[in-house]
Amino acid sequence: MSGVAGADPRDVMARLWIYQAERFPLARTVPLLLAFSASSVTASAHLAGRPVPGPAAYATAFLVVLVFFWQVRVADEVKDADVDRRYRPERPIPRGLVSLRLIVGLGLAAGLIALAASAAFDPRVTLLVVLVWAWLGLMTVEFFAPKLLHASPALYLATHMAIMPLIDLVLTGCEWVPAGAGLPPGIWTFLLMSLANGCVAEFGRKIWAPANERPGVDTYSSAWGIRRACAALAGAWLAALVAFIAYGVIVAMTWWYVAAGVLASLPLATSVAAFVADPSTAAQKRLETMSGVWILLCYVLAATLPFWLRL
Repeated sequence: MSGVAGADPRDVMARLWIYQAERFPLARTVPLLLAFSASSVTASAHLAGRPVPGPAAYATAFLVVLVFFWQVRVADEVKDADVDRRYRPERPIPRGLVSLRLIVGLGLAAGLIALAASAAFDPRVTLLVVLVWAWLGLMTVEFFAPKLLHASPALYLATHMAIMPLIDLVLTGCEWVPAGAGLPPGIWTFLLMSLANGCVAEFGRKIWAPANERPGVDTYSSAWGIRRACAALAGAWLAALVAFIAYGVIVAMTWWYVAAGVLASLPLATSVAAFVADPSTAAQKRLETMSGVWILLCYVLAATLPFWLRL
């Protein structure tokens, strides 16, 4: 299907519903982004010693981050169009479920919504939104050096995951920008956490069992081998844990954050060990799932522990 012009809107919506289930599953994405955005706004207030802001800050942060992640998916569809056509024809766009033009159009439309929402909340936040879009644009064209990036998975990871602290700058900015006091002290802990957890998510979805590897499809397990790829995932998790604990030090709750971080790490740690021991398809799925569980727990605990402990 090259386009959907003239198609029954009900048919288009049905196709898009299938598309989101396969490529942007809202049931899994929305809880993670709710935790990410709410935790970032709350953390900014905790670090600055201010009361948490009103609902508008949280609503704006969630809407904007949902748009950002959707646009990252759209950018992936653009970048991977040729690879998908050649090596992954079962994906929605190459198999004709929806057109690339439709998906790109929806990505641009979502951008207008984020622009309007951020401008209505605080025009200064819009400047941060534009900064993220500038980096996303460079990611979409692969920094004008696609061969160089694909030849070095580490360089590819570094350039693409740099968008995560930029996104978190927008989310925390929904608190500190209206406050007018500049970046809160210690905000680096949350920016580092976002960078590290972005790497955890990336490794979690691109470390595959040998039976699932495909020619022409880049994965960290195929580039580095299973042990090295899992070691990289463990390193990213450790960096996120360090940032999590450092945040706990700054809010004067060190040992609570140490205990919570270690306990939250156990499911991911056991999944990494299990995959290294037996890199099966089931172990691969568990590894990806537990990577997401760690990220979810990391943000939920970071935001809520101060409230629970004060109670």
